Amino acid sequence: MTKVTVTGTLTVDKSELTKIRSALNVHMHLTRAEQGCIVFDVVDDPEHVGRFNVYEEFVDRDAFEKHQARTKDSDWATASRNVERSFDIS
Repeated sequence: MTKVTVTGTLTVDKSELTKIRSALNVHMHLTRAEQGCIVFDVVDDPEHVGRFNVYEEFVDRDAFEKHQARTKDSDWATASRNVERSFDIS
C-alpha cells in the first residue's frame, strides 16, 4: 500500500464564503469518517481571505479514489462548483 497525500489550496470568492464554510464543515465530517482517510484538514489561510489550505492523507490509492467517487455528486460538489482548486497529489 502506498499512501496518497494531497496538498494545495481552495480559493473562494468572498461572496460565497459563508456558503462554502457551511458545506465544508459537513464535507470534512463525512470525509474523516471514510474508511482509509488518515488526515483531512482544510483551514483558513491566515494571510489571504477566501483561501483555504488543504492537507489530506489516505491509506492508499483505492481509498483516495473512493473518496473522489463519493464527492463527485455530493452536496459539497454542488456548493463548491465555483471554487478554484490547486492541488498536488503524491
